[in-house]
Amino acid sequence: MLDKSKARELMLERKREKKISWEELGKVIGRSPVYTAMLLYGYGQATEEEAEKLVKVLELPPEYKGILMEVPMRTPAQPWPPTDPFIYRLYEAVLLYGPAIKDVAHEMFGDGIMSMIDVTIDVGKTKDEKGNERMVLTFNGKWLKYARW
Repeated sequence: MLDKSKARELMLERKREKKISWEELGKVIGRSPVYTAMLLYGYGQATEEEAEKLVKVLELPPEYKGILMEVPMRTPAQPWPPTDPFIYRLYEAVLLYGPAIKDVAHEMFGDGIMSMIDVTIDVGKTKDEKGNERMVLTFNGKWLKYARW
């Protein structure tokens, strides 16, 4: 039986070999680049149509369709603390700015949390007034109010 981590390795290798971007691959299945990457990394569950298209465009063995359609285990692949500098900085941002973001969000919405189930995540690119590249990271999540009983 093929394991998801081995499947991930081959899928990412095929993506690199074909020199296809996440944006291009996302267009093939009608999804965002981040969502598409999430599927190949094994953190999402592809529909039958998405799985068929990914298998075709990446020229994967037929059994990969089933792997892509399996319910995922959403266990983080990173150790704690994260060792990859990019991922570490994301954690650092939440650790440093989290309390301030939480306070502002609660002032705006009331007592609740942002859903990470009903969320879209987008990565954008812009330039500042000096021409320096800037990354724009957007989490657009449904606000869930705490129930009162």
